Amino acid sequence: SIILYPSVSLTVKGYEKKRSKLIGAFLPQAPGMDPSVPHERRTPVTPGSSSRYHRRRSSGSRDERYRSDVHTEAVQAALAKQKERGKMAVPMPSKRRSLVVQSSMDAYTPPDTSSGSEGEGSMQGEGTPTSSQSSINMENWISRAIHGSTTSSTTSSSSTQSGGSGAASRLADVMGQTHLENHSAPPDVTSYTTDSIQVERPQGSTTTSRSTPKYGNAELMETGDGVPVGGRVSAKIQQLVNTLKRPKRPPLREFFVDDFEELLEVQQPDPNQPKAEGAQMLAMRGEQLGVVTNWPLSLEAALQRWGTISPKAPCLTTMDTNGKPLYILTYGKLWTRSIKVAYNILHKLGSKQEPMLRPGDRVALVFPNNDPAAFMVAFYGCLLAEVVPVPIEVPLTRKDAGSQQIGFLLGSCGVTVALTSDACHKGLPKSPTGEIPQFKGWPKLLWFVTESKHLSKPPRDWFPHIKDANNETAYIEYKTCKDGSVLGVTVMRIALLTHCQALTQSCGYTEAETIVNVLDFKKDVGLWHGILTSVMNMMHVISIPYSLMKVNPLSWIQKVCQYKAKVACVKSRDMHWALVAHRDQRDINLSSLRMLVVADGANPWSVSSCDAFLNVFQSKGLKPEVICPCASSPEALTVAIRRPTDDSNQPPGRGVLSMQGLSHGVIRVDSEEKLSVLTLQDVGTVMPGALMCVVKPDVVPQLCKTDEIGELCVGSIATGTSYYGLSGMTKNTFEVFPMNSVGALISEYPFTRTGLLGFVGPGGLCFIAGKMDGLMVVGGRRHNADDIVATALAVEPMKFVYRGRIAVFSISVLHDERIVVVAEQRPDSTEEDSFQWMSRVLQAIDGIHQVGVYCLALVPSNTLPKTPLGGIHLSESKQLFLEGSLHPCNVLMCPHTCVTNLPKPRQKQPEIGPASVMVGNLVSGKRIAQASGRDLGQMEDNDQARKFLFLSEVLQWRAQTTPDHVLYTLLNCRGTIASSLTCVQLHKRAEKIATMLAERGHLQDGDHVALVYPPGIDLIAAFYGCLYAGCVPITVRPPHPQNIATTLPTVKMIVEVSRSACMMTTAVICKLLRSKEASAAVDVRSWPPVLDTDDLPKKKPPLLYKPSNPDTLAYLDFSVSTTGMLAGVKMSHTATSAFCRSIKLQCELYPSREVAICLDPYCGLGFVLWCLCSVYSGHQSILIPPSELEVNPALWLLAVSQYKVRDTFCSYSVMELCTKGLGLQTESLKSRGLDLSRVRTCVVVAEERPRIALTQSFSKLFKDLGLHPRAVSTSFGCRVNLAVCLQGTSGPDPTTVYVDMRALRHDRVRLVERGSPHSLPLMESGKILPGVRIIIANPETKGPLGDSHLGEIWVCSGHNASGYFTVYGDEALQSDHFTSRLSFGDTQTIWARTGYLGFLRRTELTDASGERHDALYVVGALDEAMELRGMRYHPIDIETSVIRTHKSITECAVFTWTNLLVVVVELDGSEQEALDLVPLVTNVVLEEHYLIVGVVVVVDIGVIPINSRGEKQRMHLRDGFLADQLDPIYVAYNM
Repeated sequence: SIILYPSVSLTVKGYEKKRSKLIGAFLPQAPGMDPSVPHERRTPVTPGSSSRYHRRRSSGSRDERYRSDVHTEAVQAALAKQKERGKMAVPMPSKRRSLVVQSSMDAYTPPDTSSGSEGEGSMQGEGTPTSSQSSINMENWISRAIHGSTTSSTTSSSSTQSGGSGAASRLADVMGQTHLENHSAPPDVTSYTTDSIQVERPQGSTTTSRSTPKYGNAELMETGDGVPVGGRVSAKIQQLVNTLKRPKRPPLREFFVDDFEELLEVQQPDPNQPKAEGAQMLAMRGEQLGVVTNWPLSLEAALQRWGTISPKAPCLTTMDTNGKPLYILTYGKLWTRSIKVAYNILHKLGSKQEPMLRPGDRVALVFPNNDPAAFMVAFYGCLLAEVVPVPIEVPLTRKDAGSQQIGFLLGSCGVTVALTSDACHKGLPKSPTGEIPQFKGWPKLLWFVTESKHLSKPPRDWFPHIKDANNETAYIEYKTCKDGSVLGVTVMRIALLTHCQALTQSCGYTEAETIVNVLDFKKDVGLWHGILTSVMNMMHVISIPYSLMKVNPLSWIQKVCQYKAKVACVKSRDMHWALVAHRDQRDINLSSLRMLVVADGANPWSVSSCDAFLNVFQSKGLKPEVICPCASSPEALTVAIRRPTDDSNQPPGRGVLSMQGLSHGVIRVDSEEKLSVLTLQDVGTVMPGALMCVVKPDVVPQLCKTDEIGELCVGSIATGTSYYGLSGMTKNTFEVFPMNSVGALISEYPFTRTGLLGFVGPGGLCFIAGKMDGLMVVGGRRHNADDIVATALAVEPMKFVYRGRIAVFSISVLHDERIVVVAEQRPDSTEEDSFQWMSRVLQAIDGIHQVGVYCLALVPSNTLPKTPLGGIHLSESKQLFLEGSLHPCNVLMCPHTCVTNLPKPRQKQPEIGPASVMVGNLVSGKRIAQASGRDLGQMEDNDQARKFLFLSEVLQWRAQTTPDHVLYTLLNCRGTIASSLTCVQLHKRAEKIATMLAERGHLQDGDHVALVYPPGIDLIAAFYGCLYAGCVPITVRPPHPQNIATTLPTVKMIVEVSRSACMMTTAVICKLLRSKEASAAVDVRSWPPVLDTDDLPKKKPPLLYKPSNPDTLAYLDFSVSTTGMLAGVKMSHTATSAFCRSIKLQCELYPSREVAICLDPYCGLGFVLWCLCSVYSGHQSILIPPSELEVNPALWLLAVSQYKVRDTFCSYSVMELCTKGLGLQTESLKSRGLDLSRVRTCVVVAEERPRIALTQSFSKLFKDLGLHPRAVSTSFGCRVNLAVCLQGTSGPDPTTVYVDMRALRHDRVRLVERGSPHSLPLMESGKILPGVRIIIANPETKGPLGDSHLGEIWVCSGHNASGYFTVYGDEALQSDHFTSRLSFGDTQTIWARTGYLGFLRRTELTDASGERHDALYVVGALDEAMELRGMRYHPIDIETSVIRTHKSITECAVFTWTNLLVVVVELDGSEQEALDLVPLVTNVVLEEHYLIVGVVVVVDIGVIPINSRGEKQRMHLRDGFLADQLDPIYVAYNM
């Protein structure tokens, strides 16, 4: 069922006719033209245009010749079809200028939408606006970016442009003629007709007149979330969203199961897919191998015969880089030198008693590609000495692509000696002592130079033993697998000889023929024809080195003419190069050729090379029947070869197959869709003396049906016999017994798998459709890498990427193969050009293969790893891609199109009523999740401070009873005491401050005072001064002197929102507030009065204020939450005292104790520990400002050790500083006497999920310095209650559980074992404080939840804050957050909602009171959680995955924007690495979270904003991104 159409010697005319028939349907008709009229009639006659023609032809022919015309046109038509479907607006990635080589800013930034005209109607003509408009409408800009031009509807496909300009057609098109190409290369399908006149837009208007606006004052536009943003980024995102809204194939099924298991979609086979219907195939038998009487009995015997009877006959001519003959090796010389080599390697290595090499040993042959003569002598020398040659490539550097794997092969073959040439030996890298270093992964080798002058003459009586070909190994050929590993295929002497005989018979070789060889002579077709079979037939080989081909691509054709060669062995590439270089050479005559062996003729895209080559050179005497494609593989040697015929009437076979069918493994002659076809040429028939069958590519070798594609298997003596040293793999490849449908063997002899996919057509012709190595199974369909390369190559215009430098491979992401295309970009192409080419490649592959490309990357020219002969080293490229070191300069990812096996989105079930929830809980025997700390009321202790209602009274009492007891010690960065305060000193200073407030500030009771102090003692004194004066203090972090512009507005905002009547601060900050920089940042005139406390009045106040009602305000606590909200909460005197007491009891604090505090003293628990606890409990606080650690990271730990502190508090940022800054210094710290063995609690004060990785690495790092692993724990607080939990001194150690991350997304908790997939470790957030009760409630229904259920943490406690302090009292929010009640169950208690999700779990441990201990686990803030696909994700989980994916990612933050996931990563490395991160980030988020990343933003270190607690401010980041203020290195929009 294959159309075999004769390829008659096509004239240009006939070709045009056939072509117009084929694609008539897709061509737009110019008015009044008959489609069947051959095109050359319509050449325009104006002299100007025809001269333009020739010029165009000469420049364009380079790209146009090497393509299957049908394929190019199919691609054009597919693209046109895509265009009709509606313009795909793909947002172009944004790059920082430094990453872009030569293009202007406007080349890749969409013009600002603010000034462009809005209606399509206002566009002049149809497309490019004229210079009168300052910028282009967005939609049009994008369509230009993709289609390169706004050609009118008459052009069927995007025009092939010659210029690189944005508007495609230039000068001549305005003349309004219909130009058509007129040369024998595949013509251009584009017809420019009269009605597509385009006005070229003057360049100046784009580049010069419009400076890119700064986004601070760009017109703002409101977006969905009500955040004003600058136009550029959000327009791109809007575009991306619009593009993604388009329906995609195949749609995800629409029903939802709220079962917690997220199942990945399994691709269901399409019921309509084509199935094989033919009969079962029969094994094909090749012709009899006719043994000619004078054939030698072994190859060595042949060499002996010719070397002795015609020693003068030329065997091999080598060329220099000028194409001049360098050296002629005769059969006589080959014979004598080979004997010399054989003698020397057997007798001159090692000692007489202990020779290094014995017959059967393996020897490496390391010869450069320009020295076939030395190689040939060494190879035959080995055959004569009966040692086994292993030809390999010359290692140029220690780190060549794949060279390490070659080393492993040599090691496994036990190679100890490497034969090489003089020149090559000199060129190998040497160590300073002149020795050749051991290459990476290589065994230790003795390098032995085989030049005659270095060898000793064999004695007269020594003669090599020449026997008949037997089953011993003749040589080992290396083969690189798909994964990059290198295997050695062993070929026996009998196989070697039989193969030469089979080639001689099928190629009709005769004695003394001349053959030109362009191929690599060390392996494969080049070795078999140019080194082995040639000697059997005493032929003369003209060897053309790769280096000469690079300089002069026509050299092989010139040598064919010069030597009247009968045979030439080439690859498609050599034919293509010849076409490119061919410029009407007068003196070329190819009539002597009777056979042109095309070594990679099995490759689907070699058809076009063969056709184009014939097209051009038929006039130079090349006969069509001479072209002989062959198929070969390292395992099966030559699989099939087209025989040279004398009869030019017998046409070669062609198959035009449907790609759709092929992807299902079925052969279908394409009928309806002319677009997606694969044209194959036959590679002739089975080799003489061989059997061939086609088996299914699966494990069981079952015969295919006649219309099914499978792997070709060959049964013959002339194949390899094993992979050296690998018996298992050998069995699966070389010992295959094909079975028919009933399971019977078809032959008693084993077959060898060739690794080629194809079928046997009518007349026994073999067709190859691809290689097993290039097979990619995507969504259950098979695609061939080579076909995809062919489609990419057919996409016009090709001037942006290098032909032949395209790698296609698949990577496994989310349980399916994903296709990656990497191409080398030409240095002169602009961003816009490349991007346009990329988007068209994606559309073409989608249209023709119906498969999405997951990632398309362009890399700078010459950066893909090369194989020794200049091809692309695929596995190495894939490796670089996966480890993020490919350094692409452009990346386009399309996960939205490709990934169709995501779990179904989850739909929340309708809410369940309270009754059923209660019943549900009771039925399952679950207890309601609630827990509480110890009861404050029942605890008897000698707490003297309890008798006072107010902290100010406690301080006065301490000043009287223990006046000289030190409460506070402040350390400076050198670790020495900067200042300290005793009870009485603090009391006296507070009195003076109270006086100052009354006299200078004229403040009344209850006025608010902002305290703007650096961390230290002044802050504490000012706080108590306010209490003494009856004012309400608010602590505010001072502005950063180096960063006033960003930090001062926050200070201003807190001062204003808190309604502060005055500010107190130090002299230095006073000055700062009045500085020039300050007035640039804020309006300094509107500050309230500022009091400088460095200058205090001498007298004490007449009377200290005594508050009457303990429920009045003690202080206000302002903090910026992680979502960027500024929230102030009110703390009453009662709550403050209760808070201090709770901490005192939990941590067992007494006057005799010392506590080290390294925290910011401005809000939350940090403030309470710094300012309040010491006064209440009487212990000494050693204060260490965290900012001092930047100068001296060891400061905090040295202080803890020096003061023998048992309890210390820090923040995550402090812990991180120590882990990063002291990682390498533990030894030196130990020698300085640092000892942490006395620490029993080290608490991290936080308002987030415990950062378990950080606490663990901190514990591990300082374990050597005596830190007890269980000492480190965390606390948890939030706005409504500044400390819910805090690990105290007594009670069980904090526990860690592992939960299933997938369950968590469904708001469920499922405990799993450590290390199981998708497991997430969660650490308990410390013990619940005394007097605190906790319950877990459903945030939506407000019903109580059971044990181990995820819900919102609600808290009830004496130290809850009493409400938000807001200027415009948002009452609803207030009552909801601070005074909520459960919807059922205990509906009386008043709870405060923390806004955090978590769960309680009753453990087996017992707490201090002997009860079972309830552990609280915090999962994350509700505000931060992202709802995607109906599931709840916590940003930190995605960020953790992303940070792990590449060593250069130092920090990551994620947020959503209009349901797109945006990932921002900080890059620590060169900007060249930025684009490496895009695929890695996309992969890891897909694999671990089943989410598709919408936008990847790569920024510099320090761009992600964090607050004082070290928490990421994701919403600030989002606003900055949308307002285009991040200055990103790269922004990728995933399609």
